[in-house]
Amino acid sequence: MDLLDFEATDLYYLQADSEEVQQLIQDAGLNYENGSAELPLLKAYLRAPESLNVLIALNRFYYYQHRLNEALLTSEKALEIIRRRIEFPAHWPEVEMRHILEAPKEQLSWVRLYLFTLKSIGFLKMRLRDLSFSRQVFEKLTTLDQENRIGAQGLLDLLNQIENEP
Repeated sequence: MDLLDFEATDLYYLQADSEEVQQLIQDAGLNYENGSAELPLLKAYLRAPESLNVLIALNRFYYYQHRLNEALLTSEKALEIIRRRIEFPAHWPEVEMRHILEAPKEQLSWVRLYLFTLKSIGFLKMRLRDLSFSRQVFEKLTTLDQENRIGAQGLLDLLNQIENEP
């Protein structure tokens, strides 16, 4: 299945958050350079812990701060929220091509988001030097995305280089 061959609908960032949560995310963006972005993001998370807008903003904040463990936690939380929405198996290693093929067409944007979020987890684990976990993620993604639309093959190749360095 070509994961680009569908009409993108019901995108996560179009999901409505309360005005307060939207304002907190905006405040965080304005306060990033002066070092006070984390508090508004955490307040937004406390008000909307299931909001992907909040989780992705937190993930980006932690990633750019080189706080990879915190970024990983937000990616894992996002994956669980997306997984429940598309009714994929509870454990990502159990996801098979049939889950993607059987997903309703209107959920394909969410399926892609699931796969990209899983890729993010694999990448963060690689940065944290958990290479065997990363390999499992990237190998799973390459079996689910044979057209390499998610881009896991490049990360798997990079992982092979890292493991083969003296």
